[in-house]
Amino acid sequence: MGDRLTLPSWTTLAKLDDEALPLLSTALLIARDEYPGLDVDLYDTLVQSHVEHLRTEVDAIALWPLKMAAVNRHLFDELGYAGNHDEYYDPRNSYLNEVFERRLGNPISLAMVQMEVARRLGIPLDGVSFPGHFLVRLPVDDGLLVMDPFNGGRPLGVDELRERARPHLGGELPDDRALLQILDPAPHRAILVRMLRNLHGVYADDEQWDRAARSADRILRLMPDQPEALRDRGLAYLHLEHRHGARQDLSRYLQLHPQARDAASIREQLVELSPDRSRMH
Repeated sequence: MGDRLTLPSWTTLAKLDDEALPLLSTALLIARDEYPGLDVDLYDTLVQSHVEHLRTEVDAIALWPLKMAAVNRHLFDELGYAGNHDEYYDPRNSYLNEVFERRLGNPISLAMVQMEVARRLGIPLDGVSFPGHFLVRLPVDDGLLVMDPFNGGRPLGVDELRERARPHLGGELPDDRALLQILDPAPHRAILVRMLRNLHGVYADDEQWDRAARSADRILRLMPDQPEALRDRGLAYLHLEHRHGARQDLSRYLQLHPQARDAASIREQLVELSPDRSRMH
């Protein structure tokens, strides 16, 4: 038996260097907010069972792309992990315990499963914060193998990657240098923040302001003073009538980001929230 997986503490995450920030256990920490009884060891053991099933086969293969093909075949074809195309915005797609249980996820949660299994097998798989859908990348002799975890780990060619990036670049096709920049490995912190942003967006759209506030708060535990998260938590607090917290967060947002596109509307909110204003009513 290996060491038991322990969850980090929200109070220490901001101090950790990116390399020291554990991806799987922090993702399970995010899930524990919604599922307080979550059994961490159960999911760690499940990942390890995927790894042990693959180890002999993968160790016997010499080339990285073929090792990765074996991992993808097991995860997506045999075990049935899949992108939830029908209910893309279901919050369960972002909670790893649910992804493990239902074998359904969104691009970033499926990438986390893929990365965790691959890395335990010694395969240097990284995430890519690609615009639109999150992807994964593997270094190969002549460049990079880029794959789409939301669609069974399918490899993506250069032309398709350019086309996928185009709508997010004002309609321009990225040249080789721009595309390589987009395909840089995503730091662990950025991956976890993107997962929490997805959750915030789902909950805000559904007007579940307590969960929206919590998701933004968790981003701030990873990245204190992240401007958009301060704004998002402040606006959620406003809906929850936590006026003091809203005033603090929105003021700090404007202090950090005075030229923000929504600065004028945030200032209007702050006028409404001013103590003098509340006494006038």
